Amino acid sequence: MDENIVISIARQYGSGGRTVGKMLSEKLGISFYDKEIIRMASDESGIDLKLFGKVEGGDSVKPSLFSKSTIYRGKLHQPDSKEFISDENIFSYQAKVVNDLAEKESYVIVGRCVNYVMRDRPNTLRVFIHAPWEFRVEQAAEKISGSREDIEKFLLKDDKRKQEYYRRFTGGTWNDATNYDLCLNSGKLGFEKCVEAIEAQLKIMFGK
Repeated sequence: MDENIVISIARQYGSGGRTVGKMLSEKLGISFYDKEIIRMASDESGIDLKLFGKVEGGDSVKPSLFSKSTIYRGKLHQPDSKEFISDENIFSYQAKVVNDLAEKESYVIVGRCVNYVMRDRPNTLRVFIHAPWEFRVEQAAEKISGSREDIEKFLLKDDKRKQEYYRRFTGGTWNDATNYDLCLNSGKLGFEKCVEAIEAQLKIMFGK
């Protein structure tokens, strides 16, 4: 059994999930990954980084020719395939990178549907971090400029984008608690307590 532990964090924008992930990785002394994954997948596949960004942003680069579904099944298409530059293959290369990393090290990762990609992998803790609307608006206001209305529109749009991306590549619902091992309300707990709760869950599940 693979001894490396992967902690995947899915989160609502403004919940501080990324901050919690960063704090946790520092406390555990392990790597933290986020956007670097798409750069690594681009380097490995040779597919333009901009296309990875496009798919992640919710656009379609090229739907699959042979399948109506883009749900991740672990298959990679090679450069000589007509499916090589397709939405499904771009996602699959990201999944390959996160799986390859898990062979080498323990790490914390944000986003990328890793809770689904590694749903059958032992030593994976799948976390979802959410927060009340007001808390998210306040947190988001520190990062994005604009009126309250602008910020609320941004949050709604981001939730929708994540929901659609998750459904597109997993067939599931992004904020469904049954897809995760631990769901935390950062607005009630605060970031420090979220880190402590994840550490406690690691001990319960893996004795670490």
